[in-house]
Amino acid sequence: MADSKPSSPQPKPPPGMSPERYARLMAEAKAPYKGLRKFVYGGVGASGAIGAFVFLTQVAAGRDLSQAVPNLLLQVGIVALMVVLFRLEDRRS
Repeated sequence: MADSKPSSPQPKPPPGMSPERYARLMAEAKAPYKGLRKFVYGGVGASGAIGAFVFLTQVAAGRDLSQAVPNLLLQVGIVALMVVLFRLEDRRS
C-alpha cells in the first residue's frame, strides 16, 4: 500500500488554492475544532478563576468556612484541569 507510507511528501494544494490555506485546512482536518476546544477551556478556566476568587474572599473573611473551603478547592481544581487540558491540546499538534 503506497498510501500508508509515513515518509510520503506533502501533497500539493489543488489548483487555485494557496499553499497557506491548504496547510490550514489540512491542520483542521487532523485536529477538528481545536480552536473551539481551546476557547471552551479558556472560558471554563476563567469562570473557575472568578469562582475561586469569590470563595477565597469568603475564606479570608471567615464567612461560612464549612461551605467556602470545599467550593474553593473545587474551583481551584477546575482551573488546574483546564490548564492541563489546554496544554495537552497544544502538544497534540
